[in-house]
Amino acid sequence: MSDMPAEHFRRSGHEVIDWITDYLTDIRELPVLPRVNPGDVRSALPSSAPEKGEPLDAILRDFREIIVPANTHWNHPRFHAYFSVSASGPGILAESLTAALNVNHMVWKSSPAGSELELVTMDWLRQWLQLPDTYFGAIFDTASISTMHALIAARDFVDPESRARGSLGNLVVYTSQHAHSSVEKGAMAIGIGQDNVRKIAVDDAFRMRPQALREEMVADLAVGKKPCCVVPTVGTTSTTSIDPVAEVVKIANEYGAWIHIDGAYGACAAILPELRSMLDGVEHAHSLVVNPHKWFFTPIDCSVLYTNRPDILRRALSLVPEYLRTGQDDSVVNLMDYGVPLGRRFRSLKLWFVMRYFGLEGFQGILRDHIAWAKELGQQIAAHSKMELAAPHPLSLVCFRMEGPDERSRELMDRVNAGGVAFLSHTVLNGRFAIRLAIGNVRTTREDIQRVWECIQAEACEL
Repeated sequence: MSDMPAEHFRRSGHEVIDWITDYLTDIRELPVLPRVNPGDVRSALPSSAPEKGEPLDAILRDFREIIVPANTHWNHPRFHAYFSVSASGPGILAESLTAALNVNHMVWKSSPAGSELELVTMDWLRQWLQLPDTYFGAIFDTASISTMHALIAARDFVDPESRARGSLGNLVVYTSQHAHSSVEKGAMAIGIGQDNVRKIAVDDAFRMRPQALREEMVADLAVGKKPCCVVPTVGTTSTTSIDPVAEVVKIANEYGAWIHIDGAYGACAAILPELRSMLDGVEHAHSLVVNPHKWFFTPIDCSVLYTNRPDILRRALSLVPEYLRTGQDDSVVNLMDYGVPLGRRFRSLKLWFVMRYFGLEGFQGILRDHIAWAKELGQQIAAHSKMELAAPHPLSLVCFRMEGPDERSRELMDRVNAGGVAFLSHTVLNGRFAIRLAIGNVRTTREDIQRVWECIQAEACEL
């Protein structure tokens, strides 16, 4: 038996594209959250793989009848939990081409197109974000991995011997109380340790307090600790608060620490001239992460790590066995030298498709709409007699709650989610439960947001 015959592949390919088209066209008819119980999918599938091959028609039928009904539809325009993501049409098509090419551009020679397109696309995005031309970009899967690589570079930056002997245990990482867990998890993974992560106090708008950062760094130095990395956030996960990057960068540089800006979500909005100030000070930082799979409509996964010290990242991670050496090594960029993974998917292809299809003006228009709809929703919540805003909403996320005990807000969220119209998530702010409604899907409309708002009001009235 060989691979699928060409005509079978062609026919099935048309069927798959037709299904995708119908799915995206009619997706609003599906509940965002599936109505299933734990174990339903497993019990519907055989307990062992088939000994003999099955026709693709049967596999696609099970996909439609078992997998899709049990799926949480992240690509739904009313998926408002966590951070909304969306795979746009050009990105979906590019993913198919990526699978067909199936390259691994670990070194330039293993895929010149994959290696060079990543460098070109990274430079395009760098220009959109108005980053200095000293910034070098590479694509990883998620912001958690990008941030881990920034921490590896930071460790080598302040302690160059750590690559060979390991960490001495005195390095400290600083981030805000509302930073993403990836900062702490990255410190755990590379041996800095959870106990050496300082969570800096925030102000009333949930932004890192620069003076509190300075005080923590001074206290650590007094007991023999060494500041390693400071991680301000542009668009925190709970509230999209924006840390005062310029002030944080200035303090961190005084103490010789690496500065990594977590802009996984919020930095996307820096392509808007009116919001570019959120990245003021980035020219004096060392690295930045931004996720095109969040607010740039690129299929997950696609996370970009920029650094103006690629030499440090390469020094920390480059390891070239003989079987990977090529005759071009002295004249090309081998992207494997800048990361832990050896294998590198052709992720830049989908970002290249998406950037070319929408263009800068297209992205700017959609992001402005999302931010405007969040502002409108915030005003409607503030005017409601039984609800209140739980945090400022500078970008496209709105945090709110019902007046009274937390149980009311939790029940409101659960009722909205159970109805299938939308999917909302939550956080805890100042000890109180808050509902999060994130806007970020390329197909979301103002009408979608207003329908969700009507659903929220109706369920609140029932409560």
